[in-house]
Amino acid sequence: MTGMGELDEFREAVTAWAAGGPGGPPGELAARLPVRTVVLLEGLSDLAAVEALAAIRGRDLAAEGVCVLPMGGAMSVGRFARLLGPPGLGLRLTGLCDEAERPYYARALERSGAAEPGFFVCAADLEDELIRALGVPRVEEVVRAEGDQRALHTFLRQPAQRGRTSQQQLRRFLGTKKGRKIRYGRLLVEALDPGRIPAPLDDLLTDVLTGR
Repeated sequence: MTGMGELDEFREAVTAWAAGGPGGPPGELAARLPVRTVVLLEGLSDLAAVEALAAIRGRDLAAEGVCVLPMGGAMSVGRFARLLGPPGLGLRLTGLCDEAERPYYARALERSGAAEPGFFVCAADLEDELIRALGVPRVEEVVRAEGDQRALHTFLRQPAQRGRTSQQQLRRFLGTKKGRKIRYGRLLVEALDPGRIPAPLDDLLTDVLTGR
């Protein structure tokens, strides 16, 4: 069984190696950990959402050999796929990507020999999927409960927000302060009814936990 501390060590080693940092590839570390699947995500807000849904469903991803790894940006997928997929550690890869970046992911994964169908596509991004699944009134309730209502009202008065839909405004608001997207990645998932999980996120967790 893999513990969270061990997976944190693995995640840090992979991230450092992919960034060209000091030290060798984390192959020896991978060999002693029963990691079977790596979930590649663009950033920390996606990580918060995935971990929140796994917790709601009572699943321990680390114990099941699943490492959820934020890449620090979609353009890094090629480096991580080469390191972790068939050319490198030979691990199974899956994850989320945005529709606009799907062709880039497909090319990067094809070059590494990884299977692109294992990646699940969000229309704009995961925040957009969560807002649509919850609906604007429910998201506003979450914002009020977090004490961010005044900040939201100030944001909505900005000229740049005129002409945007309420959903677009909320999505922009989540990215206006450092750490806000990460916090709301978890909160919005926790606010969802079980039958309203966005399809890309639901399908990802199903894929990861069944190993298909």
